[in-house]
Amino acid sequence: VQLQASGGGLVQPGGSLRLSCAASGSIFSINYMGWYRRAPGKQRELVAAIITSGSTNYADFVKGRFAISRDNAKNTVFLQMNSLKPEDTAVYYCYADVRVDYHSGPINLWGQGTLVTVSS
Repeated sequence: VQLQASGGGLVQPGGSLRLSCAASGSIFSINYMGWYRRAPGKQRELVAAIITSGSTNYADFVKGRFAISRDNAKNTVFLQMNSLKPEDTAVYYCYADVRVDYHSGPINLWGQGTLVTVSS
């Protein structure tokens, strides 16, 4: 089971990007999915998270600018990033709690990270 993230790149301040992260392999269920980021010289921090029901949680610094969503049928989570700022520059990592069968507890999976650079 693995997570594959995509969608990073270079964007000007005020621009938008959409990140995607798909889980693949033998998957029974995924409850929690989220996006974290690590900026240069800083610790990794939560950006946004979503559970199966659709309930979401956002870091204060992205509220009103970013939106997290998921496609449960495709085991995919998205992060729509609008009004990007230079301080949003970071490597973005997706995360998921994956169960491979009914009897197993969740496996904590991280994607490989995708670089987002906000610069003019």
